[in-house]
Amino acid sequence: MHTMELYLKTEADTQTIGKTLAKIAQTGDVFALYGTLGMGKSVFARAFVQELCGNQEVPSPTFTLLQTYEAPNFDIYHFDLYRLKSAEEIFEIGMEEALYGGVSLIEWPDKMGGYLPKDIFKITIEPFKTGRKMTIQVASEEKHTRLLTLGV
Repeated sequence: MHTMELYLKTEADTQTIGKTLAKIAQTGDVFALYGTLGMGKSVFARAFVQELCGNQEVPSPTFTLLQTYEAPNFDIYHFDLYRLKSAEEIFEIGMEEALYGGVSLIEWPDKMGGYLPKDIFKITIEPFKTGRKMTIQVASEEKHTRLLTLGV
């Protein structure tokens, strides 16, 4: 497991990291966003989508569970699984297609249980001093190499 830690002082820092990671996204990538309410998961996801799709409105999918966006090279699937009652519900909202046919941003990925793929960008945002700490973990060398190209 490869780990990168970033310290975010402001919401703008979270947006910058979202935009930066969007630049290395490829079809089949999963960005699993962990953190309690108010940590900046949706801020990250919004910046990620806007970097690739233009400065459009990016609402949180809290009530719809899924918002889809057309980026130039793939579709982006933004999931908010907070309201799921069981992991099996992911099949009712098109998770399989998203995991293999596009790029997935998944808030509350722990709700997927064992269905969460192993080769993901695991992003954890937690309080740190007056800001946040973002920990990015990847298992594969290929994803680690992509992270290193960012120079963050």
